Amino acid sequence: MALPIAIIGAGLAGISAARTLMAQGHAVTIFDKGRSPGGRLATRRIDADGRKLQFDHGAQYLRAEGASFAAALAEAGTASWPDAARRVGVPSMSAVPRALLGAIPCVASRHVGEVTGSPGAWVLRHWDARLVRPGKPLPDTAPEEAGPFAAVLLTMPATQAREVLGHTAPRLHEALATIRYAPCWTVMAAFNAPLALPETLRPEAHAIGWAARDSAKPGRDTAQENWVIQAGPAWTRAHLELPADAIAQPLLGALAGFRAAPLPPPFMAVAHRWRYSLLEAPLGEPCLWDATARIGYASDGCIGGRAEAAWDSGAALAAKVLA
Repeated sequence: MALPIAIIGAGLAGISAARTLMAQGHAVTIFDKGRSPGGRLATRRIDADGRKLQFDHGAQYLRAEGASFAAALAEAGTASWPDAARRVGVPSMSAVPRALLGAIPCVASRHVGEVTGSPGAWVLRHWDARLVRPGKPLPDTAPEEAGPFAAVLLTMPATQAREVLGHTAPRLHEALATIRYAPCWTVMAAFNAPLALPETLRPEAHAIGWAARDSAKPGRDTAQENWVIQAGPAWTRAHLELPADAIAQPLLGALAGFRAAPLPPPFMAVAHRWRYSLLEAPLGEPCLWDATARIGYASDGCIGGRAEAAWDSGAALAAKVLA
């Protein structure tokens, strides 16, 4: 019998779970706070100086070790960059989740704040995501409701999942406390001329954890000179609560240290804070599933800090639901 199932989070774990469940005839609806699917497979589009720019400001590339994820990356039309082992979306990283989502129903720009009801008849209470601020109480405005759902699967970072669960599923709420992520400040900068730098930089024990000429990826506008600079966890933690406009200059200064000549000023530079970026402490299980409550959890936080781990975790949770 086809069952209505809600998935909160349209990243790779949520999409993987949804595809597996829908292949078995279940009616799946994904809810996501973003304007488009993908989670950390994100692309920012910016108009600046009369030019349309884009930056992959989340996950920089993907690796596949198993057949399932390799097939998914082939289906999504990814290309090799900067070497044969790593893959990127074309013409953007956000193209990967869009291709894999396909026709799966996805309710975008909605922040699910509460799961109410009872096992087998769960109701999601959700708000306009633009009204919700991290770490702040839910808006005073009345939420919309969706449901009832026979099962609810959460696939966002563990801290956010715990906030949604509250006391609805105590065992899951407690288990998720063991998952920890490091934050990451990311700077997107565009220059008028090519920088005399390698296409990618990954220094050790440095303010910068990763920097790349984003416009050099396959399918991008190579006439542009667009860079993504991602700070390492230690630097990010030391500057975590600074305003975004205070982040670009010091990280650009750190990038300048890899050049013999001064770094020319970018004509555009903005920063984005990822509070849950690099996995530091995984759960150590493929997923979590409370068969009595009919609530489960999947993400890269269950297995390891790779995109493929999120994909495999989502498939593992779907298998638990189908068992």
